[in-house]
Amino acid sequence: MASQEWLEKDFYAVLGVPQDASKKDIEKAYRKLAREWHPDHNPAADAEERFKGISEAYSVLHDDKQRGEYDQIQLMKSGRGGFGGAHAAPGGINLEDLFGNAGGGSGGFSDLFGGLFGGGGSGPRRRSGAVRGNDLRTNVTLDFADAVKGSTTELRMRAPGECETCHGSGAKPGTAPTTCPKCSGRGLVTENQGAFSFAQPCPECEGTGTVVTDPCPDCGGTGATTKDRVITVRVPAGIGDGQTIRLAGRGSPGERGGPAGDLLVRVAVRSHPLFARDGDNVTVRLPVSFPEAALGAKVKVPTLDGPVTLKVPEGTPTGRVLRVKGRGVPGKGDLLVTVDVDVPVSLTAEAREALEKYAAAAPAADRSKLEELTGQ
Repeated sequence: MASQEWLEKDFYAVLGVPQDASKKDIEKAYRKLAREWHPDHNPAADAEERFKGISEAYSVLHDDKQRGEYDQIQLMKSGRGGFGGAHAAPGGINLEDLFGNAGGGSGGFSDLFGGLFGGGGSGPRRRSGAVRGNDLRTNVTLDFADAVKGSTTELRMRAPGECETCHGSGAKPGTAPTTCPKCSGRGLVTENQGAFSFAQPCPECEGTGTVVTDPCPDCGGTGATTKDRVITVRVPAGIGDGQTIRLAGRGSPGERGGPAGDLLVRVAVRSHPLFARDGDNVTVRLPVSFPEAALGAKVKVPTLDGPVTLKVPEGTPTGRVLRVKGRGVPGKGDLLVTVDVDVPVSLTAEAREALEKYAAAAPAADRSKLEELTGQ
């Protein structure tokens, strides 16, 4: 049986496919999004929720029966399915039979569409006066090392917050919101149009079912005031430039005691004079002298946690990448060291004489390179 939660979800939008998408297109979109948002590969705070939503959308749309039920629900919800008084649709179809339980139990039309009107049963019941708050967006700039290793930072912002006087109810202290007299707390009023009747949100209470007759003097009845806020943000290790951290419940407060929205923090990462990123790996270029590259050597290499000793193998050419384990994103990445052989711009007489002797004794394959180096 179809879930009531389907009423509020657009599975096609979640997967980014049109309503007439083929099963092959749905599967292709799912695989792409699942790879992108899998929590094991995406450090974003909302990755797990996004991945769950993607999986749910795929499970419904990839199943022909469930997809048919979902499409019918969305059609009815949009009004194109045409329903009015007594749950009747044009042509005499009884929607209670269409969505009802074959055994005559619960789960019929009223239960299925109850979420639209605040409850199931034989008719619309009073809607909760709670309204979810809006999401807020802000930006934060991090140092390179903080983004790689993870950190905790404080955001200072001026934004709406729950009114401290009325605690979000919107009513003056000592009073409370009252039942809307126009809709008797149902949140809906019925409009008759010939043989049909339609329910619409009550204009007096805007569908909440309650009204504030004595507003809070500080917030004017909204339940929120704009104020300076300090928010602590935990930055996950390995977050990338341009990614977003979602802080649930840290956005604008809801109305009439409703839940707050979320705070979306877009991350910018400062560049580093030495290091760069390659996924979970940190990269650095290491200059070495010609003798060190030719003969091999142990050299100091900078890392985000201080220098380490790295062995440069004998005969290492420019461009070879050496790996230092565990010096990238904690628990995931390494330090990738690209070797740059440093060719001297000028030579002392002794150094030139030594290289000329080596050039004469070097294998033919190496001679042309050494002749370039010595200018011969």
